[in-house]
Amino acid sequence: MSIGHFRLWSSLVLSLVLWSNTITSDAAIGSGYLRKIREVNKLGPYLGIVVPNMFEMDPLLHSDRFVPDSRTTSLDIMGKRFRIGKVGNQKVILVMTGLSMLNAGITTELLLTLFSLEGVLHYGIAGNANPNLQIGDVTIPEYWAHSGLWNWQRFGSGPNNPLALESNGDFTREIGYLRFANYSITPSSDNFLNNVWYQPEEIFTVDGSPEVREHIFKVPVDSRYLEVAKMVEKQGVTLERCVNSSLCLPRPPAAATVAMGVSAGVFVDNRAYREFLSAKFNATAIDMESAAVALVCHQQRTPFIAIRALSDLAGGGSAVSNEADAFAPLAAENAVRVLLSFIAALSSSSSLAK
Repeated sequence: MSIGHFRLWSSLVLSLVLWSNTITSDAAIGSGYLRKIREVNKLGPYLGIVVPNMFEMDPLLHSDRFVPDSRTTSLDIMGKRFRIGKVGNQKVILVMTGLSMLNAGITTELLLTLFSLEGVLHYGIAGNANPNLQIGDVTIPEYWAHSGLWNWQRFGSGPNNPLALESNGDFTREIGYLRFANYSITPSSDNFLNNVWYQPEEIFTVDGSPEVREHIFKVPVDSRYLEVAKMVEKQGVTLERCVNSSLCLPRPPAAATVAMGVSAGVFVDNRAYREFLSAKFNATAIDMESAAVALVCHQQRTPFIAIRALSDLAGGGSAVSNEADAFAPLAAENAVRVLLSFIAALSSSSSLAK
């Protein structure tokens, strides 16, 4: 079965399930449900745009570049609103996930299952682990990793001791660990918290064998999308520098492709952990959703890239650090500006390729 046939089949199955559920609770919702999805998909494929929160979505919705579809502006499905429209000449479906890896993963899976998509763009704000970049800069990582999947080692065991269930192939020491004793205020040779070992995700790809797991830690973005992102970086994007007349950044922000972004169910406002993530994984952007979107797209073999504007230097450390509350709106605006430039460049490259 081809990937296209798989998606068509899975979309039909899930749609029938959802339709049957809505029929039970509200016949009016169920009666036109499948018809509306079919009508939308006939006009596809679309670019899926996935965004965590409403304050990050608003700059796109208020942009004159986003034009809602005149026939079906949105579909409300399972608590999610899928907005249909265009950005320039590109057909898009925009959806808000809500905070966290769980919400981001569920929403992305639903988006991919129900709608005909050619790829997924994810954008929003992020903490910064790279002191060479500043607030307001917009990062486009080449890889994303879930940095919150751990095996927490018992006290008394060390790096040379196997982890629990490691012999079964469930866990590994290949990625490395965080030793809590290294972060004591006074010198210490030990700590009851001991070590946590970072783990790869289990994935089950659409073209793999059912129930045969694969493992991945660093999820790559789509190679073509990355090339387009590098074009956008080279050409430059005019970004917001000032929140108001009295609050401006030291230099004009810029878009930058970077090596790595990490996500976990943790808001990181701690300098020591930020420096660890930078040193251990060469991480720049730190957020709570991107790796989940990346993992779902990787499993579904769907092109993906994430654009994350830096709203703070996680844990502080400079004159413009630890200012997420003040700079989040500016960062959200800058993320949208780079997103719009990326879509324009992607559309141009697609036209030239035809």
